[in-house]
Amino acid sequence: MPKGKVTTVGKAALCWGLLISPCHLHGQETPSAALALYRQLRSVGISAATTHQIRDAALDREDIHISLQDGAIAFTEAVDGHVTGAFFQGEGEVLLIPPDRAERASLALFTAFPVLEEKFSTAYFRFDDDTARELAPALRPPEDPAAFVERWGAVAKSLSEIDALRLLAAFTNTPAGSQPARFLHARFGGARLGTFDIFLDAGLPEQISVAQAGYTGQGQLFYDVWLSSLMRSRRGEPPASAASQPIEAFVIPEYKLAARVLPPHEMQVDGTLTVRCRQDGLRTLVFELSRYLRVSRVTLAGEPVTFIQNEAVPGSELERRGNDLVTVLLPAPLQAGQDTQLKFNYGGSVMSEAGGGLMYVGARGIWYPNRGPAMTNFDLEFRYPKGWTLLATGVLTASATEGDEQVAHWRSSRPIPLAGFNLGQYVASQAHAGDTLVSTYGARGVEQNLARGAPPPPQQRPVWRRGYTLPTTVPPAAGAAPETHPAAVEQQAVAAINFLSQRLGSFPYPSLSLTQMPGSSSQGWPGLIFLSSYVFLPAGERPPVPPADLEYDRTLYDQLMTTHEVAHQWWGDGVLWKGYRDQWLMEALANYCALMQLEAADPERFRRTMERYRQHLLRKNPRGLSYSQAGAVTLGVRLSSSKFPDGYETVAYERGSWLMHMLRGLLGGDTEKSAAQFFDILRRLQQRFAGQVISTLDFQHALEEELPESLRFEGRKSLEWFFDSWVNGVAIPRMVVRDVRFSARSKGLVASGTLIQQEAGRDLVTSVPLYTHTATAPQPVFAGRIFADGEETSFRLAVPAGTKELLVDPYNTILRQ
Repeated sequence: MPKGKVTTVGKAALCWGLLISPCHLHGQETPSAALALYRQLRSVGISAATTHQIRDAALDREDIHISLQDGAIAFTEAVDGHVTGAFFQGEGEVLLIPPDRAERASLALFTAFPVLEEKFSTAYFRFDDDTARELAPALRPPEDPAAFVERWGAVAKSLSEIDALRLLAAFTNTPAGSQPARFLHARFGGARLGTFDIFLDAGLPEQISVAQAGYTGQGQLFYDVWLSSLMRSRRGEPPASAASQPIEAFVIPEYKLAARVLPPHEMQVDGTLTVRCRQDGLRTLVFELSRYLRVSRVTLAGEPVTFIQNEAVPGSELERRGNDLVTVLLPAPLQAGQDTQLKFNYGGSVMSEAGGGLMYVGARGIWYPNRGPAMTNFDLEFRYPKGWTLLATGVLTASATEGDEQVAHWRSSRPIPLAGFNLGQYVASQAHAGDTLVSTYGARGVEQNLARGAPPPPQQRPVWRRGYTLPTTVPPAAGAAPETHPAAVEQQAVAAINFLSQRLGSFPYPSLSLTQMPGSSSQGWPGLIFLSSYVFLPAGERPPVPPADLEYDRTLYDQLMTTHEVAHQWWGDGVLWKGYRDQWLMEALANYCALMQLEAADPERFRRTMERYRQHLLRKNPRGLSYSQAGAVTLGVRLSSSKFPDGYETVAYERGSWLMHMLRGLLGGDTEKSAAQFFDILRRLQQRFAGQVISTLDFQHALEEELPESLRFEGRKSLEWFFDSWVNGVAIPRMVVRDVRFSARSKGLVASGTLIQQEAGRDLVTSVPLYTHTATAPQPVFAGRIFADGEETSFRLAVPAGTKELLVDPYNTILRQ
């Protein structure tokens, strides 16, 4: 599944400044007015005439308070009548208080403090409002303006590139007579924290963010997002209100893509996109596209349109996905409700060669201009050489041979979030899972190529992370080269479809094709899964692993991975996540569905796998930080940072699976009964949200409908206590009972005592099952649930006669130490 594809340009981007750096300009020989405006915005500088001394000035923007106590400031020259920036040197201070526990913890991870209060000596500001006029009363005559410009002019001019595209959109996408959405970007030179950025963008779903470039111990660059939140004026609004959820400027209801695939690396594409405008005055359209593809031409109604192709900021999530931005500047504004068609001509070396006759696009969702995952109809035509087999999402509606080429036409049978393909020379096998045709394709020799030390391509972001590093060179096995086993993989997929379709509802697509992805990673597309090539190998022919990891390695590749990717056909493809804070749901649900299939076949291996996850979450990274410090699952891809490069995979998959296990345990009953109840809830979610997006709050409400009386904390039929403490929290507590006493009462025996939650914080709420140990029962006997609220909770509950001891959660249904 999408593993790692989360931020999108219009839907869930954290801030524009995270996305782009210098650009390539393309278009008609005579630049359009919009392009000329963009060029001015990205090269505007400061001058001696706009330089002043400044004292006791302040900028208050929602939660952000900036004071300019004493120093010099130079404003940028006006562009189209607007002053859009300023550079400051002197004494200043910035204050920002995060609005909730998760964001305070995230900020503290990077700065060591839960509140941002930093003195700075330099600051560069970019804005689209009257900031310059607001600061005017604090301005004084300059002392040496020429020296100030000589020192800082080149710096200010280079920084103007960062926000030029955002300002272009503000000025060109705003209807006449309207004000642009409020925007401020401040880059500070902090006394303690170094250089960092603060953004306020009223047009984004989360308007305030703070970020900084950071390096891992191995030198890998990340653009760490310290904080991202709603601004103060939006926090009191209902989550679903129109005011708190900015309308996406445009959507793409249909793609028609005609691609010529030229092995081993090249492809050329003519892509026609239907653009549906959702806001009046739209002129600037922004798309993502692989950095390995270059756009040569964009047309509207047959006429060339100006476009800009930007490079992503190094270390940003966009850059790690291997994507850049393509911005299209329309000659006239669109109106809300208007449909128009854009045609893109582009190509490049986007395909990767795995060896053994397997070619594939290295990362999901980047081979066509897109806005991130969104339910869309796809019409795909591929031309490729004879002797190859091409697999794609959708239904194959036609195929033919024309000269030296094969031509295949694929259409989606329903709106799907993404479209993909790969090309290979395969050994194929087919079977049925009910009415679903399952086809498995294995390219000969892929594993042998890996054995010679060929690494996955650099643009491929690993999907499955494990607690050890795979060797970069795997010695080939003695004797015969490794052989693929597509039939065995096919049977795993058939078993997964049969298991899940009985519990979640019919398989979402008419067929499923499975093929290889070189290395340890897997990806799922609607109706098409790229499985790690290790799944296609018998256990004895896979790369060697440390002995302590051997059992999990076999569990992962023999059982979990295939079912996990099949489960994504329901979670992530059939139903899509709403925003980046909800993506964990897709990974956790897919993984836990796979775990429940494992549990049904081998309960003890399920238990050991969950225990491995627990230990994995408690381990320390090379910096000595526990993975519980990486953040809550709802931070999404922000979990992957310079502090925790594999934070998203570890937390979303492993803590996410434990959260599902805890929620299932809350339903009560034995293992089989609670599994059936949990699947019943998931089935209703599938029915309710098929072809739509789902949020964490939607999931919470679905569970609350089934909430038993015993789980109504403080008498409310709500799971807010669980989602606030556990889903939006990071604790992995220790739990013990102390001062336990047994007292005989007229109605039987009563146990009293204190339940302790250590290393949990003062506001953690947990529903803890207590069991008894008696001389007559060979197994622990359930006594009742206690709400542990904070560090110490007193309790009293009835227990069976003959109880000798109270046991805290002996069946390990809670993520704890």
